Amino acid sequence: MDQIMKVNELSVVYGKGCDYCRDSNNPLEKNRCPHCMAVCAVRDISLELYDSEILGVVGESGSGKTTLMKALYFDIIPTKGSAYLAAYNNGETDIFSVSSQQQRAIRNNLLGMVYQNPVMGLLMNYSSGGNVAQKLIAAGHRNVAAMQERTAQLLDHMEIPLNRVKEPPRNFSGGMQQRVQISKAIANNPPVLLLDEVTTGLDLSVQAKVLDLIRMVQKQLNISVIVVSHDLAVIRMLSDRTVVMLDGQIVEHGFTDQILEDPQHWFTQTLVHSLI
Repeated sequence: MDQIMKVNELSVVYGKGCDYCRDSNNPLEKNRCPHCMAVCAVRDISLELYDSEILGVVGESGSGKTTLMKALYFDIIPTKGSAYLAAYNNGETDIFSVSSQQQRAIRNNLLGMVYQNPVMGLLMNYSSGGNVAQKLIAAGHRNVAAMQERTAQLLDHMEIPLNRVKEPPRNFSGGMQQRVQISKAIANNPPVLLLDEVTTGLDLSVQAKVLDLIRMVQKQLNISVIVVSHDLAVIRMLSDRTVVMLDGQIVEHGFTDQILEDPQHWFTQTLVHSLI
């Protein structure tokens, strides 16, 4: 399979940092350096994402999963590391090294993001259709009729009733808000979709519906997806490969079936046991 994204030694450190915590072989107290007291939210993360693949990222709260996603979507400036997208300059340019203008273009055209909290990804006082159109406009679309058609198509695809397109997301349930977020995230057919805890706080029946829609969209559009969750059941349902994070680092990685059937790290074993 073709490589769509590659991330090399990505770190996000809050604080000055020191020689001790910059060496990923040195143990920390959870995420905190015992010498300089800096918090290493993400520490030397390297991963690859392949064509039409769903990569799961699983870990407990505070393991750095959300920080990783926000760094990849330019919400957070990483302390160090590099990332490459095949769709940007043939994967030859570190996307963290380009100008903020170029990063906005990458974000608007080549990446889609669905946040755990819909407030982060939606304008709650704007119409649902307006939220989707915002992503289209950011990517340079100006034909109003074409944008209206695309918006209606996406929201209908996500099973949002068309008679509610003009309603603001604040009127919707949590599951419907997430579906509007997904519609917005895929508006420009990005090659990479980032999903951060998209089912947290939803009823089980609603979770299943959202996950089914994600699988349908991924297959129809051949999008490569990174899905973050603390719930291994969600990862089992969606992902082809899985990385397990603990205290800002990847402690295990492999095919999802392999992770579930023969976990090697004690933390992964604990997660699998809790799933059983």
